[in-house]
Amino acid sequence: MKTIEEINQHNVKQILSDKKIPDFYPGDVVKVGVRITEGKKERIQYFEGVCIAKKNRDLNSSFTVRKISFGEGVERTFPLYGTLIDSIKVIRSGKVRRAKLYYLRDRTGKSARIAEKIRKKIGIDVDVKPETVTEENVAPATEAPKEEAPAAEASKEEPKSESPSEKK
Repeated sequence: MKTIEEINQHNVKQILSDKKIPDFYPGDVVKVGVRITEGKKERIQYFEGVCIAKKNRDLNSSFTVRKISFGEGVERTFPLYGTLIDSIKVIRSGKVRRAKLYYLRDRTGKSARIAEKIRKKIGIDVDVKPETVTEENVAPATEAPKEEAPAAEASKEEPKSESPSEKK
């Protein structure tokens, strides 16, 4: 007999196979596409704001997004694996030191800003195994060619030789 945890984990795997959920953390600016049904019509409405909390509980996982709309703070809590969520896109990663950013509720303007986390990009593909690293996988080194210096001197001499011919 399966336990509830095993059933939840199986359902999470099934949902993840159907749709892609990016890795995001509190402090990130996310854009959540929510399906809204009006009568027989269905449309997608986007809710963009700062993720202030994330709860990881298998199938019961959820996250809270906060935005300022017309000078008023609006928060929505979304189920991570819910059927109403169409897409989640990370717009900007934030650099924070807390798991729950509830202190942003009391702040407005510049004091409510979150610094952006800068990710460094290196020349080697991270997905490639170390044994298979070849010259093709590594970004080319930037070195100044030594042949350009004599060519530059030769090009300077050519206009001098042409100038007397122009006088004739």
